[in-house]
Amino acid sequence: MAIVKITTTLGDVTVRLYDETPIHRDNFLKLAKDGYFNGTLFHRVIKGFMIQGGDPDSKGAPAGKNLGSGGPDYTLSAEIMPQTYFHKRGALSAARLGDEVNPKKESSGSQFYIVWGKVYKSAELKQLEHQLKMQQEQNIFNALAMEHRDEIMTMRRNRDRAGLMELQERLGNMALEKSKEKGAPAFTAEQTEAYTTLGGTPFLDGEYTVFGEVLEGLDIVEKIQNTETSPNDRPKSDISMEVSVVEE
Repeated sequence: MAIVKITTTLGDVTVRLYDETPIHRDNFLKLAKDGYFNGTLFHRVIKGFMIQGGDPDSKGAPAGKNLGSGGPDYTLSAEIMPQTYFHKRGALSAARLGDEVNPKKESSGSQFYIVWGKVYKSAELKQLEHQLKMQQEQNIFNALAMEHRDEIMTMRRNRDRAGLMELQERLGNMALEKSKEKGAPAFTAEQTEAYTTLGGTPFLDGEYTVFGEVLEGLDIVEKIQNTETSPNDRPKSDISMEVSVVEE
């Protein structure tokens, strides 16, 4: 079992890295041993949501510098297992660029975040499941529309409104069928238990790779997420870190 210690200016956080996400585990261990994280900041902190760090450009960054785009010259293949490793409070997850430029959901080579989130009521999770179901159908519809892009553009040029309406209905029905085949998004009993007791950010499940969890120091994560920040979410008082390997 791989364990690392994140030593911050507010205290220490000990994290376990999952063996089931070996790409992210091995990369994080390598960066830690190379001293890559040492001197970097928790540059993005959102109360009630998460704390993010790992940007090498944050080392010694002057106040007001725009941070969050730095990292090594590579990305990591996604290792997303939402029903096994999910965004409960204390989860260690990999940051990434958005789907529009990163459809494979590949992770940043170094930037990570630790989840805080909130405690949910059961009814809130049910509503979120419904929203995720709607989003799944929309995503499938969008993908189908891209496959028919040339046909759609031709109809638009020809002002073929009836043809566009017919195609939209046909693609909508196809999206519904594909969504049914895929199965509606649903939280497991373990997820439901965690989100209604410990808390977290369930709406991120399936979107980002979760590759570890806090073993000790959740109180330090709480301190960091409560810190005062500037409008760009950077803490007004820098919170730097050093990361060391405790056990491989």
